[in-house]
Amino acid sequence: MVLIGSIVLQFAFSILFFLPYLIQLSLKPDAPTNLLEFALTDKTAIFLQVIAILPAHLFTLALVWAVVTRFGKLPLLAPLGLKWSGYRWLWGSVGLGIVLCGVGWGLAWLLGAEKPTQLDQIINSSLAARYALAVLAVFTAPLVEELVYRGVLYSALHRLVGSWPAVIIVLGVFTLIHVPQYWPNVGVIAAVGFLSVSLTVIRAYTGRLLPCVVIHFVFNGIQAVVLVVEPHLPKLTQTGEQVFGMLLRLGNLAI
Repeated sequence: MVLIGSIVLQFAFSILFFLPYLIQLSLKPDAPTNLLEFALTDKTAIFLQVIAILPAHLFTLALVWAVVTRFGKLPLLAPLGLKWSGYRWLWGSVGLGIVLCGVGWGLAWLLGAEKPTQLDQIINSSLAARYALAVLAVFTAPLVEELVYRGVLYSALHRLVGSWPAVIIVLGVFTLIHVPQYWPNVGVIAAVGFLSVSLTVIRAYTGRLLPCVVIHFVFNGIQAVVLVVEPHLPKLTQTGEQVFGMLLRLGNLAI
């Protein structure tokens, strides 16, 4: 129910944010006829769908709380493995997040990361959409996805079928949910699957969800930094070449 609810919330808020803009455009003579194509290509439409993720995430968190605690009657942290156990695991999780991000990038590169995806189209549509997506990827997505998949879903499956069947099912569901975003890039899909199996195995081995949240946060955080910096790289590269050229000329004069 939580998994389906999170998907429905995402879809509902996308429509809720996109519909007023569409109604406004429908009053104009040049109103779009192909709504699906328009929703995937118009910069404003894409940005509205991106920022719609925030309320969808907030309502998903509320849904998780309602289901796990029975509307406040039961504890939230213990059933989901959200327990604090000192700083040692924290730094280990940060380091593991960096390692997993590097391995994921290498896996994507080996299997062909150059193929454009739907997410690439969203990122490249505008700087506003790029920055909004970077913020969401860091501040809400890791917590929401871990609570839904390795919190609620894994916990329920673990009670029903055991640890390893639960790991396999969560791996499959998490990867399949992300396929539309990254299709047809097999390399990126494989990297997402690698992240999913790593996090779910950690959840099963430690019995805790908090390390998974931290690892996911670091994994997404590194990519968010790349998203923010990438548009400025040509300028930085051009400046670097100019500085290198100036130093080279100075060297020639000294010789």
